[in-house]
Amino acid sequence: MSNSAQKRAIENYRSRLTKRGIARFEIQALDADRDLLRSLARKLTEDGPEAGQLRRTIEQAVAGEPPKAGGILAALRRSPMVGADLDFSRPRDEGRKVDL
Repeated sequence: MSNSAQKRAIENYRSRLTKRGIARFEIQALDADRDLLRSLARKLTEDGPEAGQLRRTIEQAVAGEPPKAGGILAALRRSPMVGADLDFSRPRDEGRKVDL
């Protein structure tokens, strides 16, 4: 890369990445995991709920901590049906007579 235009282009590109909050770093891993880690890094740079969920899942797996209790209850409380005053009762039926 002796060309100064190429050097400037790379510096500008890396500067734009830094402004977006993306850092460059080197990791050591198995060669077989190269594509996996690149796709994981690509997903994590996206800003959205999927990236956040992926980040939380990886953090839990690496930390080795069990998932927090009450996850289902918290999900139900976030449901859009909360406060809809739904009536889930049904009539009690004795059924039919069976001749044994």
